[in-house]
This record gives sequence, structure tokens and C-alpha cells, in this order.
Amino acid sequence: MGKFDAYKIQLKSLPEGVREYRFHIDDKFFSEIDGPEVHKGNVDVLLQVNRKRDTFELKFKLDGVAIVPCDRCLDNMETPVNTENTLSVKFGSGYSEEGDALIVPESEGELNIAWFLYEFVALEIPMKHVHPAGKCNKKMSSVLRKHSGRVAADDSDEDDSTYVEEDDEFYEAASENDPRWDELKKIIDEN
Repeated sequence: MGKFDAYKIQLKSLPEGVREYRFHIDDKFFSEIDGPEVHKGNVDVLLQVNRKRDTFELKFKLDGVAIVPCDRCLDNMETPVNTENTLSVKFGSGYSEEGDALIVPESEGELNIAWFLYEFVALEIPMKHVHPAGKCNKKMSSVLRKHSGRVAADDSDEDDSTYVEEDDEFYEAASENDPRWDELKKIIDEN
């Protein structure tokens, strides 16, 4: 038995109508699938498969958390996963895509959804993932401030919210000193 056999849906033997499946994907799933974005998490999956002759509509509902490293301090942080996705599947002679439908060989009659589940979770991860202000690893934040040259090296009592505020002040100052922003502000004021 393969490590992802539990995620195979036997489409050919399904009767017409709706059938529900439930899965729980956890750290073991993410480590075995070895995807680049997510390595840990706990996500509950509800899958509804609606068969109409030789076409299938798969509706996925995922709810849980993915654990990813913080971009600032590199400690793990939880990112909520709450998504609904749909996949259309048809039988054909080989694996392919036809418009918005996935074609599965009728001779095999099954679909392994493990990689789809991983991708649905990975797509929920924001481009920038950082802890809320004050929640980052204090030692790492101190090292980051030290090497960014913004705060004295011995100033380790401050939390990372100061660093975030400094980032905001930097971008505000940059926008105030840039004449292109002045021209854009004139356009906004005219409207």
C-alpha cells in the first residue's frame, strides 16, 4: 500500500449522485508529500463528489491551520486555512486537461487527490507571513535590528513592533520625499 492510497477516489465504481468523504491531513501528510511551501499543519477536509454519468464534480472544503516559518524571525507560525475549491473530472483515454476539466483514464477509473489537497492549502498561504507585532522571537528580532543598522545592538528590550513601526515610517518618509507621489496626490485632490 502506497503512502497516499488513502486519498484515492474510486470514480468508476461510484453510483450517480452525491457521496461525501472526510480526511484529516497533518504533519505526516505534509512531510511525505514533500511540497516546497508547507511542511506542517492540521487541516480537516470535507469532499463531496457528485457523479452525473461520466462526469464528476468534486467540491473540497478545507478548514484548519498550516504551519509556516515567519519571514522575519523564522520561528514557526500558524496560518489559517479556510477555503472551498471545485474540480471537474471526466473519463477519457489518458490523463490530460480539457478546458476546466481534468481527464482521467476510464481504464483506471480512480483519482488520487493528495496533491490537490496540498495545493489548496499552499494557495492559502499569504505571500508575506509574519507574526503579529510583539510575537516574533525576541533574540532573532534583536539580531535583525542589529544588522539592519536601524537600532543600536544593545537595544534588546524593544520588541519587533518597533521594527514594524520603523518600516512603516521608512515607507511613509520615502513617499513624502518622492516628487512622483506629489504629482499623484494632486490628481487625487482634483477628484
